[in-house]
Amino acid sequence: MHPLGPQDASAGLSTAEIDDVVTRALAEDLGAAGDITTAATVPADRHIQATIVARKTGVIAGLDIAAHAFQTVDPAIGARALIADGAAVAPGTWVMELKGPARGILTAERVALNFLGHLSGVATATAEIAHAIAHTTARVCCTRKTTPGLRALEKYAVRCGGGVNHRLGLYDGVLIKDNHIAAAGGISRALKAARKAVDGVIKIEIEVDTLAQLDEVLAIGADVILLDNMDAATLREAVRRVNGRAVTEASGSITKTTAPAIAEAGVDFLSAGWITHSAPCLDLGLDFDNG
Repeated sequence: MHPLGPQDASAGLSTAEIDDVVTRALAEDLGAAGDITTAATVPADRHIQATIVARKTGVIAGLDIAAHAFQTVDPAIGARALIADGAAVAPGTWVMELKGPARGILTAERVALNFLGHLSGVATATAEIAHAIAHTTARVCCTRKTTPGLRALEKYAVRCGGGVNHRLGLYDGVLIKDNHIAAAGGISRALKAARKAVDGVIKIEIEVDTLAQLDEVLAIGADVILLDNMDAATLREAVRRVNGRAVTEASGSITKTTAPAIAEAGVDFLSAGWITHSAPCLDLGLDFDNG
């Protein structure tokens, strides 16, 4: 098992996961009345060709979801991806070709682009950090700071950007944070209780803010140690003290600018919540072929 939870960097999303989010998004957009603008202005027999085009540099994620949105609205729409998820694009890159009923393409357009733009933004943010630390052995990972209902999609986009996933949820890993420590009555009590509860079946991770806390953890033992908001010098000392006895993860203000120095301290992982909850949307547009 991956030290931060189950991993399969190549794994995509299941049909059920895609269908669930697309169905909910379309229901939100269409309401009870449907696409009244398109119905009023576009002839029912009008067929068109269109292309989804990247307007900015980035990394693509979510092509299957976009295609599913179009084909859920109208199965007669043909949606052909021109690149693969995880591919880097420049402004002007054609991402997907569409053919079919104009009404269906217009109705699905915003939902498809919302998913594709958001997930590509997550992949792009992840890739920028991954590139910044590529000269080290560290990897960038995400957290549970995800958009409610979109966790599986956002974590998939992180993988598309070259990152790895932390826990998928509360159910697949023990992560003892500062509030757990406070509620349990201290680091020792929290760690010992966790060890008794999971009995080596699930890996245990614990957060520390200081070197003194780290020493207390090392005296008991943990599988992964989260070094929170430490500067590079303190991180280097923490890694020295751990000396391979646990996987190390750094968190706090991880950006493509700060990441190299953090990774160079010798940690195994850099975790960043913003790459899922605050990544800028990648600008993509749908252009009709009027020829």
